[in-house]
Amino acid sequence: MISFAWPWLFALLPLPFLLRAVLPEAASGSDAALRVPYLADFESSQVTSAQRSLRRWPLFIYFLLWACLLCAAAKPQWIGEPIELPVSGRDLMLAIDLSGSMDHTFTHSFRSVTKLQATKAVAGDFIENRVGDRIGLILFGEQAYVQAPLTFDRETVKILLFEAVTGLAGKSTAIGDAIGLAVKRLDSTNNQDRVLILLTDGVSNAGELRPEKAADIAASKGLKIHTIGIGPRGSRELNERTLRTVASKTGGQYFRAHDVTELQQIYALIDELEPVERDTQSYRPTWSLFYWPLGIALVLAALLALASLFKRRWR
Repeated sequence: MISFAWPWLFALLPLPFLLRAVLPEAASGSDAALRVPYLADFESSQVTSAQRSLRRWPLFIYFLLWACLLCAAAKPQWIGEPIELPVSGRDLMLAIDLSGSMDHTFTHSFRSVTKLQATKAVAGDFIENRVGDRIGLILFGEQAYVQAPLTFDRETVKILLFEAVTGLAGKSTAIGDAIGLAVKRLDSTNNQDRVLILLTDGVSNAGELRPEKAADIAASKGLKIHTIGIGPRGSRELNERTLRTVASKTGGQYFRAHDVTELQQIYALIDELEPVERDTQSYRPTWSLFYWPLGIALVLAALLALASLFKRRWR
């Protein structure tokens, strides 16, 4: 249906008639210096009813133009049918390690890919499947920062993830700061189902907050943390004990990915988390229509201008 955002503007519709009745008539510049009475009488006697009707057309067009301008200013809108939004009530924040060691390679399908490339591919598919969740992205190295705040726009989060490169946040690993930043971002919401999925391949060796202390803070705020350690078998760079402690304190789980296949399985397992249902939300799509009456007003103004130009030329 069509509605107007500011329908009270139509109260100005009779304004031209009020101004015409109140304001004095403007002096005509075409009045002759010497008036010949009998000639004017002769011309007035020749005016037919059809000619008088033609003289009223400009007034009608002016009024129609004014009405179109008011209609455009009132912001006409076409409001569509209600569309239900699939909202689960879950807030998911992904924290991805961008330290220098993420450039080390994995073997996958008889070819080598870096750990960051594998993470992008697998986490990208995970993000795509989380319909109804708000997704956020934290990137961390020596420092942690929010690359994407919580949003339903999964495509944008994927793009920002794919644009990440190692060393962007420094070469070291600040796991505690990444957790602390997630707690800060997720604490401002009333949602009771909040999850952080933290992926790293190294030992926490930077930052101001220890991972265990950050986990205690997260647990006090009701934030569940799933940790993923990524690296080939025999890797000594990964501190699995710390990651297990962080997950255990917050009610989450620790997963170990030795290769790309296991990383895919881990994200598939996390993807099976059942969302918490809440009241269905809906919205009505709205399309603005102001350009139609505005376009008609511009056409009418152009016609009046052309009519005035031809009238002067043929005098």
